[in-house]
Amino acid sequence: MCQHQSPCPSADSADRESARLVAHHPEQGWSLLCNGVVLFEDTGELLPDGQVIAPHRPVGAGLITAA
Repeated sequence: MCQHQSPCPSADSADRESARLVAHHPEQGWSLLCNGVVLFEDTGELLPDGQVIAPHRPVGAGLITAA
């Protein structure tokens, strides 16, 4: 699928999210990567084989602490 030099990581690689963007639709909350992975704004993913990766935001992300 990927025509880049050096090729983007495959959809089953641990670093699949580092593939290049093919399409970006922030108004809809998703992006398509060169390897066929659909990334969602909530950090969830849809792989080309239909497998769903649940959102995986870091624990405590977005929390504001008082000083």
